[in-house]
Amino acid sequence: MSLIPSFFGGRRSSGVDPFSLDIWDPFKNLPSSSLISSNFPEFSRENSAFVSTRIDWKETPEAHVFKADVPGLRKEEVKVEVEDDRVLQISGERNVEKEDKNDTWHRVERSSGKFLRRFRLPENAKLDQIKAAMENGVLTVTVPKEEVKKPDIKSIEISG
Repeated sequence: MSLIPSFFGGRRSSGVDPFSLDIWDPFKNLPSSSLISSNFPEFSRENSAFVSTRIDWKETPEAHVFKADVPGLRKEEVKVEVEDDRVLQISGERNVEKEDKNDTWHRVERSSGKFLRRFRLPENAKLDQIKAAMENGVLTVTVPKEEVKKPDIKSIEISG
């Protein structure tokens, strides 16, 4: 007896579609999730939108480069700041899409809300020369590095 026909609409039906996009969440209706949301509002559904905003940080010989995925946001909706203690802060907000009473929503997976990511910059970062640009939903922040001074080497002649 093969299981394959039941998965692809054959003679038997198991009632389970292995290719369905709906994933069962065993923790979805637990009371602890509402306790977390009420005690820690930053984790609630409306505020958790970009909690997992993806940011890559790479170091090149010339700079530290941060790339953040911020699809659908305009540059006016994103902030790049540096605090006194050498902390780069990238934040922003995606607003909830306006609902029309005549619309029927079948699925809402795109997130909305605020996000905030912070990175402590190394000592060699030139804080006064940081640049940011946005293209195709990717924010790129470039933090130039100070040149590492190579020690001056002076040859000493050996007598004798």
